[in-house]
Amino acid sequence: METQNITVLKEFILVGITDRPELQAPLFGIFLVIYAVSVVGNLGMVILTTMDSRLQTPMYFFLRQLAFTDLGYSTAVGPKMLVNLITNQNSIPYNWCAVQLALVILFIASEVSILSAMAYDRYVAICDPLLYTVIMSQRSCELLVAIIYLYSTSVCLLITLKIFNLPFCECNVVSHFYCDSLPLLTLLCSNTHEIELIILIFSVFSSVLSLLVLLVSYTLILLAILGMNSAEGRCKAFSTCGSHLIVVVILYATLTFMYVQPKSSHSFDTDKVASVFYTLIIPMLNPMIYSLRNKEVKGALHRIWKKLNKLAR
Repeated sequence: METQNITVLKEFILVGITDRPELQAPLFGIFLVIYAVSVVGNLGMVILTTMDSRLQTPMYFFLRQLAFTDLGYSTAVGPKMLVNLITNQNSIPYNWCAVQLALVILFIASEVSILSAMAYDRYVAICDPLLYTVIMSQRSCELLVAIIYLYSTSVCLLITLKIFNLPFCECNVVSHFYCDSLPLLTLLCSNTHEIELIILIFSVFSSVLSLLVLLVSYTLILLAILGMNSAEGRCKAFSTCGSHLIVVVILYATLTFMYVQPKSSHSFDTDKVASVFYTLIIPMLNPMIYSLRNKEVKGALHRIWKKLNKLAR
């Protein structure tokens, strides 16, 4: 077996989105607009659901957490990617790479769990409305979100510390536009079986548990809706779940495409395409989906706009 030289790295070189110089300026413009819309949309959703008194319900509490996680992982990746596109300097310091990896894992893991919590919230609201305020009390919602963030923080710290405590080889070129776990594992000189197993266990556990909550919640919701006598009631119930279902389908389809591939057909180029989608496109789409399909959010926007106009006068 050929031995590889172990070295102390001070930085990594990110391959980036493309190696074609003529595409860098157009891609910078496109991704800058996407990131700006994402920041405005998600930050606006956080502010709106915090300030408006009519949006102080469990559904909007979880929506605020979803907007926060979207803002988190798009900001963990977006600014550095934009800087690399415009300056053509793809280096990232060793410690910053570790921080970026930890933040991406933290916010992605949190988002998956928050989407499950939102599904459970809709289940209680539709299937057990009389006990809704008791089951989904403010204390219960805050405790649930605290558990989600605590679990996600534990996972991100464990994986990040495991990877960055292992020795890297001389090659410091990361085949991605940000520090992700899979391309970083290929740069390690030691046996990666243990860390690969840890990533697999946590990924399967989080995905299966979240999917189970989603499937059970929406199966029971569907049965409850089909059992309603009122057509108006059925339409209202479907409308409250529609936005959430769209977001869930988009996120899980992207993550499945990226991580559930045969090893023989696995490619970092396809990973980059999928990563652009879930780190930039999805955070931009989520606030649009929830605001355009939600009368209460549109009403809150209208009220805030009227208040701003009064202040301007």
